[in-house]
Amino acid sequence: MAGKSKTKPLHEAPGEVRLSLPSSLGYERIAMEAAAAMARMMGFTPPRVEDLRTAVSETCINAIEHGNKLNAANRVDVLLHPHDETLIVQVFDNGAGFESSVHTAPQIDKKIRGEENSRGLGLFLIEHLVDHVEFKTMPKLGHVTTLTMKK
Repeated sequence: MAGKSKTKPLHEAPGEVRLSLPSSLGYERIAMEAAAAMARMMGFTPPRVEDLRTAVSETCINAIEHGNKLNAANRVDVLLHPHDETLIVQVFDNGAGFESSVHTAPQIDKKIRGEENSRGLGLFLIEHLVDHVEFKTMPKLGHVTTLTMKK
């Protein structure tokens, strides 16, 4: 059909970027850099870009480790949804999710002194670096974490 343009699916927004990553540590960097590039294109300030980079990286690491249990057969899907003043990042995994009200703020002073495991800061960082975070379990489909960052 020469001359006819292909139309995008109705569910795909202009400017949306989709990534599908292996459940192996290190691949979170691809999502982190893609989100940072999108934020820079949208005019985010450098400190906001760095906050987003960290939040996306931590979210993907959680999806790889806890959601997909480092199972290479499972993928972590990342969607970047740019809007006028807001970037929404969704990270999907195959996990059962968790109760978001269950986690508590880490005791950073104990972690620094070595009295607690140095791990376990991911959710704390994510929640404090973005404007809004939502954790949602979808029966039979897995888990999605949605990060919202305003300029």
